[in-house]
Amino acid sequence: MTLIVNDLCVDHGAIRALDRVSMQVEKGQLAAVIGANGAGKTTLLRTLSGLKSGTSGSATWKDHNLLHSKPEKLVRFGVSHVSEGKSVIPQLSVEENLNLGALWRRNAKESAETRTKIFETFPRLQERSTQLADTLSGGERQMLAIGRALMSKPDLLLLDEPSLGLAPLVIAQIFMSIRELTTQMGLTVVLVEQNAMSALEIADIGIVLNLGRVAATGPARSLIDNPQVRAAYLGY
Repeated sequence: MTLIVNDLCVDHGAIRALDRVSMQVEKGQLAAVIGANGAGKTTLLRTLSGLKSGTSGSATWKDHNLLHSKPEKLVRFGVSHVSEGKSVIPQLSVEENLNLGALWRRNAKESAETRTKIFETFPRLQERSTQLADTLSGGERQMLAIGRALMSKPDLLLLDEPSLGLAPLVIAQIFMSIRELTTQMGLTVVLVEQNAMSALEIADIGIVLNLGRVAATGPARSLIDNPQVRAAYLGY
């Protein structure tokens, strides 16, 4: 299973948000997509998850065309998308949010096993399982958003800015958990991040977007060591 994006173009009205973007992420890899605001990072994820229509090009996962499918169909096909700041329901408890993520799954035993794994990865969620999501801290809500996405048993996890608005210590914990989940659950992950250094440090590969185009791509470590990438995106 490989995520293959080839010459993907996406338009916002008269504005071309993505211009001939090509990338490839192998099964089990964590890919960090970095770039400045307006680079097209969120548009890329929204297009891959069926929330935004592509103008031209292709994007396939398990030989399935992602560009012409509804989001709910892609969830059943193993694609889960954690949108920035919008992936929990405040009026529901932690456990109800998690159960909602497994709504389409038919095997209650498997769902319970997944929930146990999520609680092992994020013990704070188990401690607050009966609390409303609205009462959680920002970091806990992000843990819940990721956990709810995992309840659908995805193969491909799309994460949009999981560190946004969080304290440095919480960011470190979230990123460590993402790396752990990628390895233990055999996930393929596309991580969009403004926190470029933290994202590249846990990633296998990196993709740099600039004004809708791929400016650089390669092993994450090579991008960290690249003087131009460091100066433009890593701040040193």
